[in-house]
Amino acid sequence: MVQIATRQIWGLVEALEVFALIPPLSFVESSQLFHVEGLKMDLPEPSIQNLLDAKTLRWIFVGGKGGVGKTTCSCCIATELAKVRERVLILSTDPAHNLSDAFDQKFSRTPTKVKGFDNLYAMEIDPNLNLTELEEDLVGSEEAALSADIRRSITHLMTSFPGIDEYMSYTEVFRLVRNLDYSVVIFDTAPTGHTLRLLAFPEAMEKSLTKVVAMKNQVAPFLNQMMSFLGMNNLQSSDLTNALESRLPIVKEITRQFKDPQQTTFVCVCIPEFLSMYETERLVQELTAQDIDVHNIIVNQLLFPNLLSPVDHHSENAGDPNTCRNPKPPTSCRMCTARHKIQSKYLEQILELYEDMHVVQLPQLEEEVRGVESVKAFARNLLVPFRR
Repeated sequence: MVQIATRQIWGLVEALEVFALIPPLSFVESSQLFHVEGLKMDLPEPSIQNLLDAKTLRWIFVGGKGGVGKTTCSCCIATELAKVRERVLILSTDPAHNLSDAFDQKFSRTPTKVKGFDNLYAMEIDPNLNLTELEEDLVGSEEAALSADIRRSITHLMTSFPGIDEYMSYTEVFRLVRNLDYSVVIFDTAPTGHTLRLLAFPEAMEKSLTKVVAMKNQVAPFLNQMMSFLGMNNLQSSDLTNALESRLPIVKEITRQFKDPQQTTFVCVCIPEFLSMYETERLVQELTAQDIDVHNIIVNQLLFPNLLSPVDHHSENAGDPNTCRNPKPPTSCRMCTARHKIQSKYLEQILELYEDMHVVQLPQLEEEVRGVESVKAFARNLLVPFRR
């Protein structure tokens, strides 16, 4: 509780600084901000070892602002978990899927084994509404078949509903819970807004289903009229309400598991820049408000000092002070040096703001992290700090 309060106070102080209502923090001693007499805390290990050691974890969400490297981090976490878990699934809920690109292997909405692994599977949820599956999910009756025209009309109507992407993602989670085929599931999530709606969806759906079930006698005449209008004469309203009622226990179970820190946790990925840092803090605050555990922060794309040195004295760019190939040691390119200075500023704030969390620092590499071997090699940085 002390650390949560500290983050809230720190966020307020930073906001006041941004709007020039107080002097910059560089002029204020940190000891003057937060000091609890007699309180001494050991800093958490800067790795994801806590995720590997938590054998009860079933759901691991990896999220953050767009473009910070969520997919790469998700894949790296999955490969490490595959070493200590029986069956691991990594699942993309982002409409712009990147799992196939990261592993350099085509995936679909069917769990597919990742090349080079016997126990790691990947799948990408199709955000497009499949009305046939929706019928089977809610009704499960062959007699409920709709005409082609009616199906097209309902498909057009349903795909225009707000939150339909979250519903389809949640449907996949529902199937996973029902089948219990995997010991742990890693979610490569969409950018922050979509992810928060997905995480809030189970509780909202539970409340809605509870109300529908409680009012099924009142809504039955309306449902019967609607189904008759749609040509579903062989289907009674009780079939639909019974199907919804049968879902309620599993919806409640998902809600319970998502709020259980022994079973669910969230890994925030960010880069050391202003917008990413503040979106991460908003994400942490929202997760805390939703009672969802978060104890891991990954700071990606860091320019470490040893990566700023000249690498080639005979390149075609030799002598250009605006490139990373300046042959005059120990000078590095102006842009990289300036960027490193900016990153250092925000990294310091991140480390202080999340001192109660496992903060992992990942480097900006010269090449892409693509393919199984590349992902496995990069994943080592999640356990062993990158050598500066």
